[in-house]
Formats: sequence, structure tokens, C-alpha cells
Amino acid sequence: MRTAKRAVLTAPGKPVEIWEGPVPPPVGGDVVVSVEMAGVCGTDHHYTLGEVAFPGPMVLGHEGVGRVEELGPDVSTDYGGDPIAPGDLVYWVPLKPCHRCHACTVLEDVSLCPDLSPGRFKDPSTPPMATYTELANLPSGLAYFKVPEDTPPEAVIAFGCAMPTMLHAMERLDGISFGQSVIVQGCGPVGLAAVVLARLAGAGDIVVVGGPAPRLEMAKKLGATTTVDLALASDDETRVAAVLDATRGRGADVVIEATGRVEAFAEGVRMVARGGRYLIVGLWSAPGASSITPRLVNNRNLRIIGSALSRPRHLHQAVGVARHYHRQLPLAEAVSHRFRLDQAQEALDAVGRQETIKAVIVPGRPSSTS
Repeated sequence: MRTAKRAVLTAPGKPVEIWEGPVPPPVGGDVVVSVEMAGVCGTDHHYTLGEVAFPGPMVLGHEGVGRVEELGPDVSTDYGGDPIAPGDLVYWVPLKPCHRCHACTVLEDVSLCPDLSPGRFKDPSTPPMATYTELANLPSGLAYFKVPEDTPPEAVIAFGCAMPTMLHAMERLDGISFGQSVIVQGCGPVGLAAVVLARLAGAGDIVVVGGPAPRLEMAKKLGATTTVDLALASDDETRVAAVLDATRGRGADVVIEATGRVEAFAEGVRMVARGGRYLIVGLWSAPGASSITPRLVNNRNLRIIGSALSRPRHLHQAVGVARHYHRQLPLAEAVSHRFRLDQAQEALDAVGRQETIKAVIVPGRPSSTS
């Protein structure tokens, strides 16, 4: 039986280990995929620090692009209905709803499924649906979508789970109208995805607050009209003043939190214009609490909107964004660092130090379909 290596976090604070285990043929509606690129998300780093509930030894990684190695006997299409065959490139985020809970069946919102958490990965001794692995097993019910041949895989994985997360968030926001001003707090992959979608929506001023400099430069390439460097604006008063100046003193019609830092919440509320909206996207794995002035929300008629994770259609839409706009926008250029599977700990540390725009792990296993 074939085997595959995978990167396993055995406990927070411990170095990632490389395990190897068998990969049996797929059954039923399962698919075995040879991973070409696994995105390194900030949430993976939070797992290593113990800042997210730890389910036990787990294969890390929840952003994947890979080639179909073998199809189960019941599989002939991807989850968008497109024909699929060995050798096809697919994109997935390993979130598998239960379809047997109140959220899935009554609310019809699988993003709220209590069993959907990216931490609920298989035992590391079995083929994972997670992505820090040479071979992944995508079980029946886990949505994946074919990446068209005319679309660079880097343009998809550069935004990993961030693009479907932001597409879901924009849906919950009820969109951005043409000419509206937008402030994005943070310029990691989630913040950069927000910049892309704001630009495509026809936003006017797009102000990005963040750092370091390479990420801010990428934000400009993707559509930011103004950037505020945290290295130069190191306190909240300076940052608030800078964004108010960039929006002619009003604040923004839409402020998007994409920092992953709790202290950004209260600061962001102060950046919202009267009648504006504040979209919280980046605090999924951020521990801690924050306080705001309720009167500010009340008297300015503000709306605060939370959004977590995504639904299968948002992955499909993310592939569409990459396909239709990778020539117009330098989406693939956001992949700044590549690491081997045995360098997974180095990749996580680099992301934690914010040295990357987007880091990916390239397992390097040749596909049997090549």
C-alpha cells in the first residue's frame, strides 16, 4: 500500500513532526489528491501557540491545491458538477458540515455547523483531509472544485481560505456600493482579499492600515489607494487621525477588520463614518476581550457585522475570482515564500513573524498521474 508523509502538531508549543502513514484507495465518494501547494494560514500559527482549542494530535493545514490521484467509484464530477478525472487540479478547504444539525438543516447555513471547525481533522495516523501532507483524502461531503487549466494555481492558493472567507463576509455585509470608501485593518491574506473585492466592487478610497512594507506594497498593487504603515503610525490616535485624513474627516462607509488582533476592534469602530458598517472577519482565532463605547455605535447609527468561515459556494466563487482576474491583478505574486513539507515549522514561524505575504508548503511528491 502507498504511504504519504504529513506534518503533525502533537501539542501546542512543540515542534511540528513529520509522520508517515498508509493511504488506501478511495471508497464511495472519496477522492485521493496529491497536494501541490498548501497555504500557511495565521490560524495554523495560532494552533501552535495554543490560542485555538486543540483537538489533539492533528495534521495541520486547511488550504489546498492538488491534483486528483484517484477517484472513488461514485465520483465523476466536482462539487460544482464539472466532470473530473485523475490529473485534474482541485482546490479545497477541509470544512465538512454534518448536514444533521440546526445550522445545516434549519438555518441552511453550513458555516455555522458546530462540527465544521478546521480543527476537527482526522487522526494523524489515517489519510488526512488537511493539507500539510503529500496525499490528502477528500471524503464524501467535503466540497472541492476544479481549477481551470487557464488559471495559475498560485492565484488561488495565494488567498487560501481568505478569499472564500471574504466572499462570505461581503455577502453578509450586503456588498460595497460603487464609490464607497473602505478602510481595511490588516494586510495579510484576509486583508489583501478584502482589497481585491473592494476594488472589484468599485469602491472609491481604499485605505489599508497594516504592515510590514512588502504587504503594504502588495496591497497597493491590488487596489489600495492609501496605506498607513504601523511602523510609522505606532499608536491608535495617530492611525485614526491618518485614516480620517484619508477620508476627508468622515471615516469610511465600510471598515473591515482583518488583523487577527483584538485591540483593532475598538480602534476600528472609531474609523467608521456615520451610518457606516464595521465588518469583523479576522478575529476567529484571536483570544482576549475588547471594550467599546456603546454610545458611539448608537449615536452614529453604526452596524457591526461578524462573519466566520465560508460556505461551499464561496470556494467556487474564489476560483472564479482567480480565473477571471489573475491577468488584471497580480494575484499569484502574493505567494512570496515556498517551503518543503519538512520545513513546515519554519513556514509557521515565518508567518508568525509576519515575514511573508503568503507562504505555501510544497510537499514535492510526484503524482502518479503525471
